[in-house]
Amino acid sequence: MPGYGGAAEDGLGCRIHAAILPVLGALSVAGCKGPQSTLDPAGPSAQAIATVWWWMLAVAVLVLVGVVAAWLLAMRRGAVSEPRSDSESLERRWLVWGGLVLPSVSIAALVVFGSPAGLHQLPFPGGGRDAPAPLEIQAIGHQWWWELNYPTSGVTLRNEMRIPAGRPVDVLTGSADVIHSFWVPRLGGKLDAVPGRTFRVRLQADEPGVYRGQCAEFCGRDHAHMTMTVIAMEAAEFEAWLASAASRPPAPASAPAAAASQ
Repeated sequence: MPGYGGAAEDGLGCRIHAAILPVLGALSVAGCKGPQSTLDPAGPSAQAIATVWWWMLAVAVLVLVGVVAAWLLAMRRGAVSEPRSDSESLERRWLVWGGLVLPSVSIAALVVFGSPAGLHQLPFPGGGRDAPAPLEIQAIGHQWWWELNYPTSGVTLRNEMRIPAGRPVDVLTGSADVIHSFWVPRLGGKLDAVPGRTFRVRLQADEPGVYRGQCAEFCGRDHAHMTMTVIAMEAAEFEAWLASAASRPPAPASAPAAAASQ
């Protein structure tokens, strides 16, 4: 109909959609970076987790494309009358393949490919005879701060953890009050800190740098502010810092629990 302008509107709509998709793609990729992004790994444990996540995303996209394609095909065909026997056979195939086979295969694949990622978080020996021994650090959660202890040197930090780059670190988590969750997203997986229990998770930073840690379990009023800074240092620099921090006199009892912070 003259003057309706439907073609022009359709063309404008196509151009708008064509512009929106790249923008959404760029925003999605930009979200992969950041101080607390699990998709920006900086160590073997975090890399294993990120790899599993990307595989899960790829499979999810394939399933979504397949479902949408089947839906579009069904919409295009419209209502087609079929014999009852054929209709029941088709429904049975969808039930078996879509409702049983696909979920079973997906879950089995996730277990097979996801289990090795979990092994990276465990304190298994590895790296050969010349590999450095893991460094042990106690991470005790408080409302709402982290107490980091170095048992072999007697150094205690508050909301700060210093580690040597390229060396595995076994973090022993615990809690002084309620359940917290120790998590440094770019270095490894999360682990609950439970009162009266001690759990262990292995982290490693491949390169020197500053990483952000976060309590990942709601623990009360200031939970959102219960963060920590993880500083990965060169091995020699770390050893020098640890020796210097261990030689300092203990902080007065009335001072905050931050015995050695620099």
